[in-house]
Amino acid sequence: MGMEIEMGSVEDENENSPVKQVALTVPTTDDTSLPVMTFRMWVLGVVSCVLLSFLNQFFWYRTEPLAVTSISAQIAVVPLGHLMASTLTDRVFFKGTRWEFTLNPGPFNVKEHVLITIFANSGADTVYATHILSAIKLYYKRKLTFFVSFLLIITTQICSVLGFGWAGIFRRYLVEPAEMWWPHNLVQVSLFSALHDKEKRPKGRLTRNQFFLIAFMCSFAYYIFPGYLFPMLTSMSWVCWAFPKSVLAHQLGSGLQGLGIGAMAFDWSTASSYLSSPLASPWFATANIAVGFLILMYLIVPVFYWLNIYHAKTFPIYSSHLFTSSGQTYNISAIIDSDFQIDLNAYKQKGPLYISTFFAITYGVGFAALTATIVHVLVFHGREILELSKSGLLKEKRKMDIHTRLMSKYKQVPQWWFTCILLFNIVATLFACQYYNDQLQLPWWGVLLACFLAFIFTLPIGIIYATTNQRPGLNIITEYIIGYMYPGRPVANTCFKVYGFISMTQAVTFLQDFKLGHYMKIPPKSMFMAQVVGTLLSCLVYLGTAWWLMTSIPNICDTSLLPHDSPWTCPMDRAFYGASVIWGLIGPRRFFGDLGPYSAVNWFFLGGAIAPVLVWVAHKAFPRQKWIRLINMPILLGATGMMPPASAINFSTWLLLGFLSGFILYRYQQNWWQRYNYVLSGALDVGLAFMGVLLCLCLGLKGININWWGANLDGCPLATCPTAKGVIVDSCPIF
Repeated sequence: MGMEIEMGSVEDENENSPVKQVALTVPTTDDTSLPVMTFRMWVLGVVSCVLLSFLNQFFWYRTEPLAVTSISAQIAVVPLGHLMASTLTDRVFFKGTRWEFTLNPGPFNVKEHVLITIFANSGADTVYATHILSAIKLYYKRKLTFFVSFLLIITTQICSVLGFGWAGIFRRYLVEPAEMWWPHNLVQVSLFSALHDKEKRPKGRLTRNQFFLIAFMCSFAYYIFPGYLFPMLTSMSWVCWAFPKSVLAHQLGSGLQGLGIGAMAFDWSTASSYLSSPLASPWFATANIAVGFLILMYLIVPVFYWLNIYHAKTFPIYSSHLFTSSGQTYNISAIIDSDFQIDLNAYKQKGPLYISTFFAITYGVGFAALTATIVHVLVFHGREILELSKSGLLKEKRKMDIHTRLMSKYKQVPQWWFTCILLFNIVATLFACQYYNDQLQLPWWGVLLACFLAFIFTLPIGIIYATTNQRPGLNIITEYIIGYMYPGRPVANTCFKVYGFISMTQAVTFLQDFKLGHYMKIPPKSMFMAQVVGTLLSCLVYLGTAWWLMTSIPNICDTSLLPHDSPWTCPMDRAFYGASVIWGLIGPRRFFGDLGPYSAVNWFFLGGAIAPVLVWVAHKAFPRQKWIRLINMPILLGATGMMPPASAINFSTWLLLGFLSGFILYRYQQNWWQRYNYVLSGALDVGLAFMGVLLCLCLGLKGININWWGANLDGCPLATCPTAKGVIVDSCPIF
């Protein structure tokens, strides 16, 4: 499947995976006698799901969102599981009947542990629909009751369960083939092995358990510095210190609001906030992201800005805010009528909306990544997809690696389960959109169209994610299509994006969990149950947490009213709100179409479609040059898909750590990499998460802060200033 540099030569395909990282990490044995659906699994699984849902929504609004991954729960439940195994009664209830069960079937085992982690995974990803609540309540300043919010969350989050339907359809292509190896799963697999295998200490080395504990304690203790005592460790720039009054120097040096040249970070959350763990990314994917980031950030953006293309100097060099033609913040409320639609007369009087040139370019590369994903999968993976489809229709036996062969012993989830869930949720969503159309704005045909788009894109995006650990987004194309077909309605646009984008995203997440269960030999029906319950439970917790924060923190998300050092700046929600204005309220025709200032950006669609073909032609012309085959255009073009809200320092730190792990250690210290790489990634995540929660509960909620020089993030206040002549912005020099 085009992974030559990552594959290991395995003589017998049935003995191990052809992917070398998998062969080095995943156990090739299975104990079918281990109990799975136990009482303690349900208790610890539900608690993990609730806690992670709460914590991730709580930290979502922060300037540097702290992602509490399921790895944190994976570690925390181990002593609790062993405690329950040693204290709960082993009495058998209803003995001799079909309802026979016991609260304590024996020692806490790895399969229970995996299912608890699957529950935790449900709470580890934010409920995307909470962005809609933030946009309406905090940015549009519209009244929104809790009951209506509850309906909005339920009707949109129900659509994410559509992902089960898509996941069931695409299991054959994205779970069973060995080449679909889902790199991030190896972090959790490595931790399971470290926590459950009885390992003797190698001579002169630490066991993985010992290494994890040491790394965890170091990560936990260290995060008090960037998390509280010395926040500047999150991003510091010597360029800004050297030239404190130069706008140009601040634009170049700022890691948060500029190009990040010379900026440094000594904070794991900076590296992992937006791009996940750099230690879990295969090197060829990291290299593709590096090339894409460097070209955009240090070639395209500077050229566009200093040539003043799209009036770039009128706005900050890096910003996701919305502006007038004179560089002032656009008053969106002034162009919305009483029906929550665009007031065209007011819009004509106020003038067209503008965005920073950087923001416009990122939309362009998003267009290119979208078409590149489709074409890349067709030209590089089309034959394999066709063969898998034929083998399914003709009931042919396909080649299996050791993991697929071991999993064949278990009963698979019947396809009709997925089909029933799919049909039920489509009907439920259609009903909700029709009955509450005055609030959701989306017509019935919009629901069907969103589901169709999710179905079309799940397979190509799943293939990219399963082989690179990077997931191209579908949000841009969903916004673009509904914006053209149904303009002027921001809520309809955001709901369509959720129905289309999130059902696809959830499908990919479920498939990733299926692969984790595949590696750990979990009965598929047990996996299915944990995923369904965890998904429905998490959406309720996310809603309650979001509502509490929005009503209890004064001026949350409003950077014009918040203190300069406030962490509640909501970068993710601000980007979502900006997108709802661009695509929903104003519409793509008045922005990227014939009526808008950014129509030339549409050429990126064509460029993205051509790029994978050029790579494929070069690969065929020079078959011995294996590095050509590793150029992955969807990843390269979509490298900066998280910018904004991700900033230059997030990428530069992530790339540096990814290079050290994926290239230096993997190539020159492979034994160390095999034993400790994924364990280190998990330990850093858990230590940061535990200290982050502790700091927030003990100090953050009480408003106890330290005000000194090191508490200022970045230290580049002039990076947000425009440089065009005559543009007047507070606290900025006039050119």
